[in-house]
Amino acid sequence: MERADLEQQVAERLEALGFELVELRAGGTARRPHLGIRIDWIQAVPGRAVTVDDCATVSRALEAWLDREGVGGGRYILEVSSPGLDRPLRALKHWERFLGRPVDLLVPALGGRFRVTATRVIGEPEPAVELQFPQGERKVLRLTEIKAARLAVEFGAARR
Repeated sequence: MERADLEQQVAERLEALGFELVELRAGGTARRPHLGIRIDWIQAVPGRAVTVDDCATVSRALEAWLDREGVGGGRYILEVSSPGLDRPLRALKHWERFLGRPVDLLVPALGGRFRVTATRVIGEPEPAVELQFPQGERKVLRLTEIKAARLAVEFGAARR
């Protein structure tokens, strides 16, 4: 199964359960595929997080589908987890949800890694975010220019 097709089919199954696909990692071999799936609730509700029981529910639903599809001859490894503290930001809706929070990102065209704060999202003409850099400089970057973005983990810092 092609990666884009796999990602779409997993996302559709998660949506039917009330979850969104945050990240899909596919590895392993053709005979023993390894799927790492990070999920979150579609609807953000303050104080509600993905639980171990939620991951088990999703895992059972995906296992039934993967078994029917014959993925890896039934010898696949499936890991379902919450997005975690260092949640990846891939889609525009993820950036919208976490506006104002510190983000660690990798932008090769700008020379590397930065800790920024997203100040607004821009949907047209193509998905982009306005970012505030540490020296106060603001730049608009298309999502396609950002190689990786994750919520920054700030241990010991007081949250505003």
